[in-house]
Amino acid sequence: MVFGRGTWLGPSVMAVVCLALVGPSASRGEPSARPLPADAATAVVPNRVMTWNLCNPCGARNIDRAAEIATYAPQVIGLQEACARDVESIRNHLEELYGLHYHVALGSVIRSWGRCGGIPWSPGGYGQAVLSAAPMTDRVTVEYPDGGSEDRGYMAVTTLVGGQPVRVFNTHLAERRQEGVRADQTRVLATEIARHDRAIVLGDFNAVPGAPELTPIWALATDTSPRCRPSSFAACETTTDWQSKFDYVFLRGITPIEHHVRPTPYSDHDPLYTDLEMQGG
Repeated sequence: MVFGRGTWLGPSVMAVVCLALVGPSASRGEPSARPLPADAATAVVPNRVMTWNLCNPCGARNIDRAAEIATYAPQVIGLQEACARDVESIRNHLEELYGLHYHVALGSVIRSWGRCGGIPWSPGGYGQAVLSAAPMTDRVTVEYPDGGSEDRGYMAVTTLVGGQPVRVFNTHLAERRQEGVRADQTRVLATEIARHDRAIVLGDFNAVPGAPELTPIWALATDTSPRCRPSSFAACETTTDWQSKFDYVFLRGITPIEHHVRPTPYSDHDPLYTDLEMQGG
């Protein structure tokens, strides 16, 4: 194959170019939808929200990620470690295979062809994303002043949950063993949460409930599990393969009904979803 006048790219070089164009997380020859469990939701649950760190790069197929989401069919899903191309693929699978229509808001804070494909001079976006069955407005994406070992940030949208408008935040804090960086990040995030009387905060905080860096969040919101508190974190369900609770649905001005952590083979984090009691206001 000739790439430009007089320039020959051998097979090994072409393989690299193809990988860059396709991306390491793209699926190859994806089959039709796999059957959902008998107790799977049959339509979007209007008062249900979910958070899930997809794990990147972990080699999971987007069709399997979509099936996992379709099983619980939340009104709003916050994703972390999400490539923009993967999110669009997941959204398409949800609609075409399961009849679930979602709007997408991307909160990419990194452009990474190594993680997300594209080409070196035009890489794919990587960071957070929100899928919502209702339209979203007032989207913001903020990169934390210090991301730690990798750029991190939060995004926020206004959308409907249980028929009521609510501000939804989605974040991914600095990696483990970077407590001081996370403390600075939660102060930034808490300042924005405090502006809203009613908010849902989703994300991978990379910290257990009793970690000091989460204090600003606990001062404003409660965990979706009434038993899960900084002083009683032994009662908190774990959400990761290493048996730690790092993933949260924090609620401000909203009452939880029930919540579930569901084991999955498609990530090192388990999906966490919760049903909420939404009142007009």
